[in-house]
Amino acid sequence: MKAIDETRFEFPGQTSFYRGKVRDVYTIGDRLVMVASDRISAFDYILPRPIPFKGQVLNQVATYFLNATRDIAPNWLLASPDPNVAVGIACAPFRVEMVIRAYLVGHAWREYKAGKRTLCGVAMPDGMKENDPFPEPIITPATKAEEGHDEDISREEIIGQGIVSEQDYVQLEVYTRALFKRGTEMAARQGLILVDTKYEFGKKDGKIYVIDEIHTPDSSRYFYAEGYQERQRKGERQKHLSKEFVRDWLMANGFQGKEGQLMPSMPDELVEEITNRYVELYERITGREFVKAPVSNISQRIEDNVLAWLSANP
Repeated sequence: MKAIDETRFEFPGQTSFYRGKVRDVYTIGDRLVMVASDRISAFDYILPRPIPFKGQVLNQVATYFLNATRDIAPNWLLASPDPNVAVGIACAPFRVEMVIRAYLVGHAWREYKAGKRTLCGVAMPDGMKENDPFPEPIITPATKAEEGHDEDISREEIIGQGIVSEQDYVQLEVYTRALFKRGTEMAARQGLILVDTKYEFGKKDGKIYVIDEIHTPDSSRYFYAEGYQERQRKGERQKHLSKEFVRDWLMANGFQGKEGQLMPSMPDELVEEITNRYVELYERITGREFVKAPVSNISQRIEDNVLAWLSANP
């Protein structure tokens, strides 16, 4: 299966280009053209092999949720002219990620297991087991790093250091909780539990917008609702529909993003399994069949579709 690892377009009026962990971002005037590649990251490192159709899944899940939450918070999305592309409003990003967690899992569990009972200044109750629900979802922000690891940070530090004004931060919290509530309800209708996720926000002309992706397998964890209680009662592993199994595979092969650790090579079977999991998540979370986009020349397809949209929307 073919995959797209990176793009190098030169669009008319293009003023800048930025390559993130997964997306290639082109600035054209006051608009962004965001191309979701098939790169995959874990522990803030890009893995050595792209995953076929992953970028399409990410883009289409993100646009699905952005369109379904416009009544809650304004967002940057204007159009999706190609299965791998979103075009939207260029905003000045806040340098924090709004992470919200409903269950003790992943990074929060690793910190908890190490004996910590606060995360980003937020208290975590004693006596919890891995994958237990918090009494109510907790917001545990992270600084948005240009390179390397994002770092945990508290609400007080964000406001105290002037990273985000108190007025804006209060609004970010309101949007974060409302978006998570909607995402939780939409997941539940599909037999899934939205475990945790993150949101990124930006500002333009004094208005706050949701930017980037929301509720995708790259930014979120999902459990299968069926059997959750029984698995938890028996102390069994929960059935994930997220990128967590990729992190598990890396840890089992001696990699957790720490200094001196070598990234393991990815066998074909793992790459195929990741593709299948991403497609499954798309179909489960949206209730729609995943239609694979043509892959004979992915870069040319993307370029043609973006140029056609730009020409029709000068």
